[in-house]
Amino acid sequence: MTARQTLQLLRDYESRNILFVEPDGSWPIVWERARGVHVWDANGKKYLDLTAAFGVAAAGHANPKVVRAGQRQMGKLLHAMGDVHPHVLKAQLARELSRLTFERWADAPKLKTGKVIFSNSGFEAVESALKTALLATGKSGVIAFAGGYHGLGYGALNATHREHFRNPFRSQLRAFGHFAKFPLAKTDLPPLELALRRTLRRQKIGAMLVEPVQARGGINLPPPEFLPLLRKLCDEHGALLILDEIYTGFGRTGKWFACEHSGVVPDLICLGKALTGGFPLSACVGRADLMDVAWPAATGEAIHTSTFLGHPVGCAMALAQILEIKKLKLPERAAELGKFLLAELSQVPSPKSQVICSPRGIGLMAGVELTLPNGKPATEAALTAIKKLLHRGFIFLPEGEHANVISFTPPLTIAKAQLAEAVFELKKCLR
Repeated sequence: MTARQTLQLLRDYESRNILFVEPDGSWPIVWERARGVHVWDANGKKYLDLTAAFGVAAAGHANPKVVRAGQRQMGKLLHAMGDVHPHVLKAQLARELSRLTFERWADAPKLKTGKVIFSNSGFEAVESALKTALLATGKSGVIAFAGGYHGLGYGALNATHREHFRNPFRSQLRAFGHFAKFPLAKTDLPPLELALRRTLRRQKIGAMLVEPVQARGGINLPPPEFLPLLRKLCDEHGALLILDEIYTGFGRTGKWFACEHSGVVPDLICLGKALTGGFPLSACVGRADLMDVAWPAATGEAIHTSTFLGHPVGCAMALAQILEIKKLKLPERAAELGKFLLAELSQVPSPKSQVICSPRGIGLMAGVELTLPNGKPATEAALTAIKKLLHRGFIFLPEGEHANVISFTPPLTIAKAQLAEAVFELKKCLR
């Protein structure tokens, strides 16, 4: 089947709100296969992937050891019974996630272990955390942040800020989310603290939910003092700190988890994307003492579960993926390459460019924001550049509310020369 036939089939049979197709056929491409840092389309053309497919392919597309782990498990046990009859890999992965998080962060007896709720997609991990916070505190309110993206399920949507996603469904939303400004500079913190304290006094707030670095919001980095401030306020007001590390987790920012840059330990952490390298699996990991207080012991009918909870193939791939991240030292690699990438991106502004380029990032999570001389978002310039780069063999994505941030979230296995080549091509497109 040709790319054109595939796109036509999707137009005929998939909800028309899903896939955007340019009338001239210049977007999208149809993926045929992927390996390492490269993707091949249905016409056999090769691309360098600067997205890692939404950050999923941290250890490279179709990492051989991860693929083999999934294949072996498919031949042995393709499906188990979630909350009824378990399998060994779910238990092993739960232990591994505890070791990677709360056991690594432990500085007091109560933080010795974590407990896990498995799900399929990232937004479900967020909803598991929101349910945990309500059960643990008895308070339904949640403080989230402008520009934040936590998924589009009806629970997560209450804490996802962008009106584009919320407005069509507002009449069915309970609206338990309260939004605050996401700080981009240290000077933003004093007024933010005042606003947060006001909300905490006036509302019954059970949790604060935040991405340590906003991805879809536009690769937004807060000042280092931000997470410590949230930790302090949560402790003072009996609220839980939930960190959405679905995008930033597993080495993306140069640490195993982005919260480690500021030394802040959350009460709950949401994980997904790079967890398996390509299989739908997510996890909400919480302090063991908190989880035991929040959730009642099982009586034969779980109050939060799903058919595919802790899927055996996903668990096998996750254990292999974590092993690969450790073996290849990908967090350290991301930290080193991130410094090189930012240095290269600092050279992107060109005298011949008609837009102002502002690079930012941490580890291999970076972006270049394009603005016009009058300060308005240069959305058209960003989208035009991304389409040009696609035809030159480079896959990029736009981020931010105005789609004017060109993001770099490649596989953590990418080579320095490949990063330099991608930045060079970006420079040419922006002249």
